[in-house]
Amino acid sequence: MSTTPRWRSAALLAVPIAVLLPLTGPQAASAASPTAAPPSVATSSRPPVLVPVPVEVGADVGVGVGAGADLGPDAQAGVDAKAGAPQVPAPTTHRLIGAASVRLVDTGRHDPWRPDAATRELMATLWYPAQSTRGGQLPYLSPEMSTARYGTPDLSAVGTGVRVRTVPAPGRHPLVVLSPGFGFDRSSLTALAEDLAARGYAVAALDHTYETAVQFPDGRLESCLICDKVDDRLAAEVIRSRAKDIAFLIDRLTAPGPGLVRGLRIDASRIGAAGHSIGGASAVEAMRVDGRIRAAANLDGDFFAPLPAEGLSRPVLLLGAQRHAGASPTANWDETWQHLTGWKRWLDLPEGGHLSFCDVHWLVDALGIRDQVPADTAPEQYGSIKGARALAATRAYLGAFFDRHLLDRPGRLLDGPSAAFPEVRFAK
Repeated sequence: MSTTPRWRSAALLAVPIAVLLPLTGPQAASAASPTAAPPSVATSSRPPVLVPVPVEVGADVGVGVGAGADLGPDAQAGVDAKAGAPQVPAPTTHRLIGAASVRLVDTGRHDPWRPDAATRELMATLWYPAQSTRGGQLPYLSPEMSTARYGTPDLSAVGTGVRVRTVPAPGRHPLVVLSPGFGFDRSSLTALAEDLAARGYAVAALDHTYETAVQFPDGRLESCLICDKVDDRLAAEVIRSRAKDIAFLIDRLTAPGPGLVRGLRIDASRIGAAGHSIGGASAVEAMRVDGRIRAAANLDGDFFAPLPAEGLSRPVLLLGAQRHAGASPTANWDETWQHLTGWKRWLDLPEGGHLSFCDVHWLVDALGIRDQVPADTAPEQYGSIKGARALAATRAYLGAFFDRHLLDRPGRLLDGPSAAFPEVRFAK
């Protein structure tokens, strides 16, 4: 098993999607072997970076710089799914879902990772309950982003269950903000976002610029500037920076006026945050510094920014893989647990892996390349559970957590072990 911390090895690995099986088209016949680097990945003495394609860091910050937002290209027209391509697993609740991608510029903050940028520029996708659908399917990734992230354009063919150019359902919706793992973009949380939106939530997933590849509405691609530099010290800075990104997004979503998506109304009294890996630690940190966030969930993320002595009294869900109490010295949940003074649960998926809480796991299974995952990383990144089953458990417990603490619907799933999900262990 790899000795690299699981959050960083997940970011450094070029997941086999990049080198094994293109989804469609004639290039499938000439796919690279499992041990070869994809053409766009520079070989080195360590695993290639997950966002390997170098793109020039341009000085242009696009149009409409200010406190506003620019709709992404998928807000104007959708796409049609390609036959035979994997589909995002259908949500557990049958409800129409709409979505749009938006560009945000925080003019009151310098970018922490690019010294010459006087503003912080972000991209986000918003999912929401819809009352009608018209227009094409929301793209999972653009071909350019698919290439930047995975070394092949073919993941742009993955089908979603969402339509663009949709009218939001009436009423004020509780909000959940999602933050992806380090080196991953917001698409990696699509399956969770769709399910939460189908439950009635407005969901906003962020791309944290220069921590992954990011594409802006004008087509410009920005690369990860710090993927090769992050150690534990810088990881703590990432968490604090992401907390500010989350706060700014909440500012924009709750500001008076037409909103980022016309007709979408947010219930500012019911806001939660969640994330995968370092994004999960960032969600907890965001709640610590922002009193508007009522509940936060950490999906298998180490804590690099310690909680203060006074602790945190709002609800926290810790859902991890192979993280039962005392399992690993780098899984510092035991220490953090002592500073969580409100409602809390520590759940473990013993047969899961670090990537079981995002889209990568079920995508690898859907592509039929699980058996080609490198043997030294497969146990910690994927475990032995099926990706679809891990997703079902994550959706169920994350949904139950926010239903309880944002909607005041207690349910019983979080009260103790469930016969419906025997894979999930109540660690604390």
